[in-house]
Amino acid sequence: MSTDTLDTPAADPAERSAPLVARLVEAHGASWVGQATLADFLARPGDQVLFFHGDPVRFPEVLDVAVVLPELRKAFGQRFGIGVATRADEDALAARFAVARWPSLLFLRDGQYVGVVAGMLDWTDYLSAVQKLLDTPTSRVPGIGIPLVSANSGSGCH
Repeated sequence: MSTDTLDTPAADPAERSAPLVARLVEAHGASWVGQATLADFLARPGDQVLFFHGDPVRFPEVLDVAVVLPELRKAFGQRFGIGVATRADEDALAARFAVARWPSLLFLRDGQYVGVVAGMLDWTDYLSAVQKLLDTPTSRVPGIGIPLVSANSGSGCH
């Protein structure tokens, strides 16, 4: 074992990902998204979904969502692209977008936050939730950039 591999991050973005999750990239046109590729993902026009999958042993619903996600895309006429968070950068990406539950589908439009669908849902509930997010305007990431209000902001002083 050479020492130059000890401090080098994994070259394979699929490392520690379930085969069904990796299959999203291999067979369904999704792309791996990590810290180094996030800017490119956010630069994509239109609607995009970033899949936060986590460890399928801890979160068994991950496998179900990995199977359902391409079907959701088909149901909406391929309206959105799919990105899959790399396990190596998943926690950092989740913190950036206030994703707090695994598995989750983060919806973005033109690089801007739209919303999150967390967990595994029944098909009709998924269809409803996805349609709602596809119709929702972009907004600020929850908890990011909360405006501060001065204690004497109502006094008329600036």
